[in-house]
Amino acid sequence: MIRLHIDRTLSRLRAMSADLAEDERGDVPGWVLITLMTAGLVVLIWALAGPALAGLFEQAISRVSGL
Repeated sequence: MIRLHIDRTLSRLRAMSADLAEDERGDVPGWVLITLMTAGLVVLIWALAGPALAGLFEQAISRVSGL
């Protein structure tokens, strides 16, 4: 009885993995869009916060070095 249940479960898992393997082409346009949007956000945040972060860094270095 348990062996039959295990065999059925394994058969279902094999069928599901075969279906996934066939559909595993990926969503290239989606990934490209996500990558471009992420890069755009990084550039935007860097452009806005870059000067402030550079100032903070220079201030911290001057305090540590005593200049």
